[in-house]
Amino acid sequence: MISAKHEILHCERCQSAFECKANSYTKCQCSTVQLSINEVQYVSELYDGCLCASCLLDLQKEYQESL
Repeated sequence: MISAKHEILHCERCQSAFECKANSYTKCQCSTVQLSINEVQYVSELYDGCLCASCLLDLQKEYQESL
């Protein structure tokens, strides 16, 4: 459910809309994805903006498969 309380962003990778809760990070959808430092670096080399949790999981898997 998306409310007007937080900023609505579009995933830079898939363009799906999601509610950014950067001011309340532990409640943000992206906090459900636990990335290692190397995985964070991999994602940040590909994208500058916020990504949805689904894309973060896909990129985590992509990184792990590239090892």
